[in-house]
Amino acid sequence: MTSDAPTDSSPTSKAQLAYEWLRDRIVAHRFTPGYRLVLSQIAGELGVSTVPVREAVRRLEAEGLVTYEKNIGAQVALVDESEYVTTMQTLAVVEGAATGFSAPLLTSDDIAKAREINQRMRESLEHFDPRRFTELNEEFHAALFLHCPNEHLIDLVHRGWSRLRMLRNSTFSFVPGRAVESVAEHDELVDLIEREADPTDVELAARRHRTATLDALLKFQHSQD
Repeated sequence: MTSDAPTDSSPTSKAQLAYEWLRDRIVAHRFTPGYRLVLSQIAGELGVSTVPVREAVRRLEAEGLVTYEKNIGAQVALVDESEYVTTMQTLAVVEGAATGFSAPLLTSDDIAKAREINQRMRESLEHFDPRRFTELNEEFHAALFLHCPNEHLIDLVHRGWSRLRMLRNSTFSFVPGRAVESVAEHDELVDLIEREADPTDVELAARRHRTATLDALLKFQHSQD
């Protein structure tokens, strides 16, 4: 392990920093599925007690990134391919809802920002980097549900994103053609919002957009069987 020890002395801040330190390594696949998380070792690496590390592990367990088994302890959750499907399906629902709630509250500046991000996505297609495209994709969608008043929904969306990062680096690595379609669907989604379409229509469009990515991957996998 490399040391990035937290320096803030408050217990809450130590737990937060321990959480971010662990989460970053899990979603980046530096701590791979099945990797055992030894609390005392992590605490020593970070220069803290095991208390904030244990709290961080509990948060990660609640998010599905870590599992705990008696006589084994905490370990990075094993990847279940079917979980990718259920995570994408769930994300389609909560991300769609968050976007629908946010749509009436978006300003012209917010819409312009979303279009600017999507333009960067379009330009990136020429020298395609799936991981960078995925990062921009998250940035685009975050701009659209920016004003969602339901904080619980936002939390569920970010949890879904975290889980997807651990399950798969980027869907677009497997179906790069989907990236072109995704950018076009982004334009249509922003057009809907700019026309002040019914929030329910916006929600359903955002949901269909996310589901289309899942369908493209499943179709690709089927073709490889």
